[in-house]
Amino acid sequence: MIKSNAQVQTQDAQRLINRLCRHWGHKYPVKLEEGFGEIELPRGMCRMYAGDVLTVELEGEGDQMPRFQEVVAEHLQRMAGKDEELAFEWR
Repeated sequence: MIKSNAQVQTQDAQRLINRLCRHWGHKYPVKLEEGFGEIELPRGMCRMYAGDVLTVELEGEGDQMPRFQEVVAEHLQRMAGKDEELAFEWR
């Protein structure tokens, strides 16, 4: 297992966490609390923290990490809508 994270500038980090957890909560185990969301996906674990920025932490298999990052980023962008462009720099 490897970890990857990104700090994402957004207008409302908690709103994105809420929307993504509700979106995937119908198919996958989800934890949602104030300032935090966690989703257990087939590719690994996604944890999100709301603060001045949205912090996204992924934990999964190394060979699948690039696709995992892409899937999570695409879904968060969809949750943000067309009015807000999110930038992801995975580390």
